[in-house]
Amino acid sequence: MKKFLILSLVALAGVFSMNAAQGEKAFGAQFNYASKHSMVGLGLNFQYEFVNNFRVEPEFIYYFESDHLSAFNVNLNFHYLIHTSSKFAIYPLAGFSYARVNPEIGDGFNRFGANVGVGGEYTINNRFAFYVEERFQILKDMNQSVTCLGFKYKF
Repeated sequence: MKKFLILSLVALAGVFSMNAAQGEKAFGAQFNYASKHSMVGLGLNFQYEFVNNFRVEPEFIYYFESDHLSAFNVNLNFHYLIHTSSKFAIYPLAGFSYARVNPEIGDGFNRFGANVGVGGEYTINNRFAFYVEERFQILKDMNQSVTCLGFKYKF
């Protein structure tokens, strides 16, 4: 199931990038903090604005070991951009999440769930932007808040 989900997200990103002549595309890197086990992580994402002000974002986050656990998330989020000025936008976000948690001892486990949150994006120039997000991740036995601080390159 894990391989299927990852391959599906990669295929989806490929489809969006092949049909991306009209919309804005961006690659991002981010610092993440997950509240459940005070885990710090690094993430990568791809964004594609498929319709004016609507964008999709496949995302991968790796969380470093904390409390004898390490983890990773694969997310597929959707944003609706609300431009408050020429340089700043806020957006609600909603999406799907897959989490793999690996304890130091014993077997790991998988969780599927949802993301709901809000973000803000400041455009530095026509190529670079800084963003911050706060989302609630709804997963069986693992609900948590996730804070993201990131930087992206638009093309």
